[in-house]
Amino acid sequence: MEIGQLEAFLMTVRLHSISRAAVEIGVTQPSLSARIHALEAELGGPLFHRIGRGVRLTDAGRTFLPFVQRAMDTLQTGRDAIESGKTGSAGKLHIGAARSISANVLPGILRHPGVDVAIKTGRSTEVLDWVLSEEIQVGVARALYHPEVSTTMLYDEQIVLATHPSHAFALAGVASIHEVASEPLIVYDKESTYFVLIDRVCREAGISPNIQMDLDSIESTKRMIERGLGISFLPLNALKREIELGTLARVPLTDDYRITLPTAVMVRKAATYGTIVTAFLNLLAELYQSEQVAAS
Repeated sequence: MEIGQLEAFLMTVRLHSISRAAVEIGVTQPSLSARIHALEAELGGPLFHRIGRGVRLTDAGRTFLPFVQRAMDTLQTGRDAIESGKTGSAGKLHIGAARSISANVLPGILRHPGVDVAIKTGRSTEVLDWVLSEEIQVGVARALYHPEVSTTMLYDEQIVLATHPSHAFALAGVASIHEVASEPLIVYDKESTYFVLIDRVCREAGISPNIQMDLDSIESTKRMIERGLGISFLPLNALKREIELGTLARVPLTDDYRITLPTAVMVRKAATYGTIVTAFLNLLAELYQSEQVAAS
């Protein structure tokens, strides 16, 4: 069953004439008749009653008609989607993002007009898996590498010590990594790349953190700190609102400790990408190149 046969069938139904349908499609009458006959042979029976110079549907033809219409409508929708993708004027962009990035970074950069965005959120390792399986088109997460994935650095996410504003560290305006070890520490997601980084920093400093709580979200972690139940290392991007409101304090570490987590955009390696994906990658490149220039 070919698309040309279905088009011939629908045009003949609309015009009630094989000869006029042939003119409308731009083929000879014998050619269009051959398409109809081939379709009827495949289906095992006539679709039209031939009446003089005109035709009308058989019972089988009437049964078949709505299925052909739906099939052709679906094909046209696909054509329209591809055309929209070429112009960048519409379409859906499937993005995967690490949780803190999805909540605190993506809202500020998703401004490409005419794009319908679907966002899937998880750990950075999950984002990489989604890129590999092509469940998403673009991943924005902690920088991870794979031979089949193109990973491009965007920025270094600064991880900072967060406390209640009345905490002794906040009042002193500074804390050492060794002082941190004596405080109840709230951690976010022990399976995440973020926790692996914090654990490595502590081990390199020769301390064993006093972990009191292991929570599954940054928002929950912030609420616990606001209630004075502990301190935590969190991404600076996730703390900006609370710092501005004065409900949390950012405390610098002594000895020039600066904890950063490389953040990158990941796409499955390909010779070319669609217009929507390319536009989004260009937007990220422009945005974060500008930020790096401003910071230098």
